Amino acid sequence: MKLSDRTLEDFGNFLASDAPAPGGGAAAALAGSFGAALTHMVAALTVGKPRYAEHADLMRKLLAETELLRGALLTAVDRDVEAFRGMGVVFSMPKGTEAERSARRAAMQRALRACTHPPYEMMEHALAALRLTEKALGRSNKNAVSDLGVSALLLKAALQGAWLNVLINIGSVDDAAFAERHRAGGGAMVAEALPLADKIYGAVLAELAGA
Repeated sequence: MKLSDRTLEDFGNFLASDAPAPGGGAAAALAGSFGAALTHMVAALTVGKPRYAEHADLMRKLLAETELLRGALLTAVDRDVEAFRGMGVVFSMPKGTEAERSARRAAMQRALRACTHPPYEMMEHALAALRLTEKALGRSNKNAVSDLGVSALLLKAALQGAWLNVLINIGSVDDAAFAERHRAGGGAMVAEALPLADKIYGAVLAELAGA
C-alpha cells in the first residue's frame, strides 16, 4: 500500500518512528497537497455564487489546476520515499574491494540525483499553487478568505521544506552542472515563492483585521 493511501494517523506514526523515511520531504509534499486542496476548496465555495459571477471562469480554472497540483503533490509523498529507499540499497552494497567501492560510489551518485528530483518538482508544484492562490485573492468567497491564508502558509512550508531536501542532496553530488542547475533553479523559485506567500498571508490578515 502506498504511503499516500494510509491514514493520517499512520502517516504521523511513520514520521515519528526511527525509520529514515518518510521524513521531511514526504511531510513537505503532504503539506503542499493540503495547501492546494484549500485553494481548491475556496474556488469550489465561490463557483455558482451570484455575487462572484464575474469570476466564475477564473474559479473553474482554479478548480481544474489546483486539483492537478494537489494530486501531483500527493504523489510526491510516495516518490520521495521510493527515491530514498534507493539510497538505502546503496548503503547495503559491499565495499571490500576497490571495484566494489567504485561501484558503490557510482550508485550513490545516481541515488543522490534520483533523490533530488522529487523535492525539486515539489517546489515547482508548490510555486504553481501559490500563483493560483494569489489569483483567488479578492475574487473568491470572502467567508473562506482565511483558508487562502492557510493555503499560503502550507505551500510556503512545502516549498521551503522541499528546498532543504534539494540542497542536502546536491551538496554531495559530484556532477557540478547538475548541482548548479538545481541550485539556481531552486533558488529562483524560493526568491519568488516566499514573498508571494507572505503577500497572500498579509492580504488575508489585513482583510480579516478590517472585517
